[in-house]
Amino acid sequence: MKNTLLVIDMQNDFIDGTLGTKEAQAIVPAVRAKIAERLSQGWEVIYTRDTHGEDYLSTAEGKKLPVVHCIKDTHGWQIADGLYVEGCKIIDKPTFGYLQWSNCEFQRIELIGLCTDICVVSNALILKAQFPDAAISVDSACCAGVSVESHRAALKTMQMCQIDII
Repeated sequence: MKNTLLVIDMQNDFIDGTLGTKEAQAIVPAVRAKIAERLSQGWEVIYTRDTHGEDYLSTAEGKKLPVVHCIKDTHGWQIADGLYVEGCKIIDKPTFGYLQWSNCEFQRIELIGLCTDICVVSNALILKAQFPDAAISVDSACCAGVSVESHRAALKTMQMCQIDII
């Protein structure tokens, strides 16, 4: 069993690309510091990458969010400069929440990243369902949502589902 930091979708398109926000840009230094801190404490760090194909606009998600983003092998799809640490695992996921977490071993899980109100909350709730006895937390200072209001609502939702918000 491991202590694991999950860095959710800290990709160029969500920071300063097609879906970027000033709030996402503002958390980058805190995310960088959190990754360094957890690695120094011996934690495993896993990154997720929102990953779409050239046909994104014809997918169910693309029809509801018609903004091309995180197309595999593009600059926008890459983890932002200075955040990825060589040797850490990257999971490419085709949708909001990754459904194969059960292939991992977790004792304590901390989530950070983007977007609080879409991918962070989705993964946190999936993890809570798959690992009900694991300690799961979200560092709110290392997350940003589509809007400040939806960020706060997602944090409240996770808190109501017994995920610790720090």
